[in-house]
Amino acid sequence: MVLGWLLLLLLALPPGTRSIKDCFFCELTDSQHCASTRMSCGDEEDCFTGFGVAPDLGPITNKGCLRNTNCGHEQPVSYMGVTYSLITTCCDGDLCNAASLTTDTRTAEAITGLALGWLLLFQ
Repeated sequence: MVLGWLLLLLLALPPGTRSIKDCFFCELTDSQHCASTRMSCGDEEDCFTGFGVAPDLGPITNKGCLRNTNCGHEQPVSYMGVTYSLITTCCDGDLCNAASLTTDTRTAEAITGLALGWLLLFQ
């Protein structure tokens, strides 16, 4: 019974209030699809997605964890011998830098998790 209550409490917490935050990570790429893996961030880091542009070339992108004081800044990065202007956009919460996760999807996942917690409590 206690385990069920603890699980319900954990699932009810917003993702940003948990001690460990996971984000998607991928190296700089010019591909449309960033093959992401999961990584854990530090205490003062947020998930980010970076988009870079260079004159007469297609965009580049990357994802990962970044100190929250560096979010939203433009910085030069080198990719394939070309210097791009990369701008990072940060978000707060587990896996929030996933391109395919929308707010509706995250809400549905939270409701499903809460329902599972309730079912475990009353078994």
